[in-house]
Amino acid sequence: MRTIKLGTSTLEVPVLAVGCMRINALSKTEAERFVQTSLEAGANFFDHADIYGGGKCEEIFADAIHMNDEIRESIILQSKCGIRPGQFDFSKEHILESVDKILQRLRTDYLDILLLHRPDALVEPDEVAEAFDKLESSGKVRHFGVSNQNPLQIQLLKKSVKQPIVANQLQLSITNANMISNGVNVNMVNESAINRDGSILDFCRLNDITIQPWSPFQYGFFEGVFLDNDKFPELNKQINEIAAKYDVSNTTIAIAWLLRHPANMQPVTGTTNVDRLLDCIKASEIRLTREEWYSIYRAAGNILP
Repeated sequence: MRTIKLGTSTLEVPVLAVGCMRINALSKTEAERFVQTSLEAGANFFDHADIYGGGKCEEIFADAIHMNDEIRESIILQSKCGIRPGQFDFSKEHILESVDKILQRLRTDYLDILLLHRPDALVEPDEVAEAFDKLESSGKVRHFGVSNQNPLQIQLLKKSVKQPIVANQLQLSITNANMISNGVNVNMVNESAINRDGSILDFCRLNDITIQPWSPFQYGFFEGVFLDNDKFPELNKQINEIAAKYDVSNTTIAIAWLLRHPANMQPVTGTTNVDRLLDCIKASEIRLTREEWYSIYRAAGNILP
């Protein structure tokens, strides 16, 4: 699979991250097949979070991949922390405790990447910096990033944090593309021109922070998938026509649309269906034309001024 550099690091990663949020819905045999299929296809970057399945997803993954030292060196592990019941928590104590528990569940000594999951309104950047320094010096975490953060939140962290922020995981899909459309509709009096994220797309590009789109097939906030959905007839018609041209599935084209953007994004797949996962992976071999990209963009209802 094609690879990119993660942020400003020297870490070479596949252009797709395998999301493990739903792995707890699989049987032991299914989970083993899912993980093995990913590895055989070159998709060795696995995305986790301490809240997925209440921590069970990380345990199931470690069992499914038969974690040992040799296997660990052949994969890239990313996890997230900072969400607690009824609150978000970026305190030093919570970050350190969370990482220890993540490592225990994944049966490993280190994470390749740790992301702070959702912005904590009570964040103290100095505390985050102390936690990151301790995790880095102990070898428990090698790279750091964030999730769902805007430019000023990242800059606030960087006031104290010395480690590069290598990734920002953000919701982005063909139908949830405001971070793109507000840049297209600058100075226009329409809904698409509303800047809801502080120009995070341009900020990440300027600062070499890899955007990791999550829910690449979802519309709204987990309202459902747009593929083969009667609510999006024009979009599906356009995607299906382009899919037929390349002799691939509509799933492949939906991911290829994200990969075509020059920001060098790393979409996070959320499926546990092996066939659909392979369709996602095929997208790394396709580069949509400018005309194809814009035709899909417009068919989703995104406007050009």
